[in-house]
Amino acid sequence: MQTIGEEGIALIKFFEGCKLSPYTCPGGVLTIGYGETGKHVVPGLRLTNEQEADARLRARLAKEFEPAVRRHVKVTLAQHQFDALVSLSFNIGAGAFHRSTLLRKLNAGDVAGAAQQFHVWKWAGGRVQSGLIIRRAAERALFEGSDWRAEEKQRRAALKGRRD
Repeated sequence: MQTIGEEGIALIKFFEGCKLSPYTCPGGVLTIGYGETGKHVVPGLRLTNEQEADARLRARLAKEFEPAVRRHVKVTLAQHQFDALVSLSFNIGAGAFHRSTLLRKLNAGDVAGAAQQFHVWKWAGGRVQSGLIIRRAAERALFEGSDWRAEEKQRRAALKGRRD
């Protein structure tokens, strides 16, 4: 049974950051830890440390998002592809992943077409989010077997250049 690898965990942690107290994300959702959301995330909740946030992230991925990717993807995935899809599913939601053109293309054997679909998921709170543009480029790089950290640095530099 395929599970997310450390590279996928690292990508998620990098883009989510870790907050021990609840905050409202750009999509308007109360969030804690490494991107944890849900009815249980309420003002006043506090995590004790990053280790607790890590354990909660891994448990949620194992319970909800890894199974969603395993259940809906009908083709064999390399570890880096699985990691990228779990990250995407975690960020956009398992339901959105299940309904995505990316998944349809992947299951039809169009891996390149699926990779091109990562950029579609750049909206939160009704607006294009530069952070999501960068995250999707990193997820696509990981999906394609490239160094997502190098892609992330290039995207940040390009976005900074457009604002100057």
